[in-house]
Amino acid sequence: MRLAGPTVLFAAWAIHDVEEALAFPATCDDLADRTKIESVRIDKHQSWAAVAIMAVIVAAACWRGQKTGGRSSLYRAALAGLEAHVYTHLAASASLRRYTAGVATALPIMLPGALIARKELDRRGHPLHMGDVVRGVCLLIPSAIVSQLMARKIHRMARGSRKSRS
Repeated sequence: MRLAGPTVLFAAWAIHDVEEALAFPATCDDLADRTKIESVRIDKHQSWAAVAIMAVIVAAACWRGQKTGGRSSLYRAALAGLEAHVYTHLAASASLRRYTAGVATALPIMLPGALIARKELDRRGHPLHMGDVVRGVCLLIPSAIVSQLMARKIHRMARGSRKSRS
């Protein structure tokens, strides 16, 4: 029996990350201005590249969830991590007292998508546990960091190749 949860989770993540990709450069600019740490600035190309890299990870997790009937530890970690990620958006905006990338779609899009997927697992007798949340944090934080680092590297390489052609 096919699950709806992995598809709903991926769709919610995709909509949420489009907002993040569009707004992340401005959020990073604000953070750089506040902290005087210039290296946190990114441009729109880096933002979209990072989202594309994360898309591979989230898609793989959702695919595994579909293939295993929701029992895949990768899927369960991604689901629990994405649900928890909603609250990081709320905390970031609350602490900065302003809009930050991702907060506009965290509650109305990402959270319902994660809850639909979670409830489907509950109905099938495979509820998420705290271990899934811990694995989700351990999966998503490094994945986000690596995605950003890879996006920066890709951007530098592309910039270098454009310079060498001119």
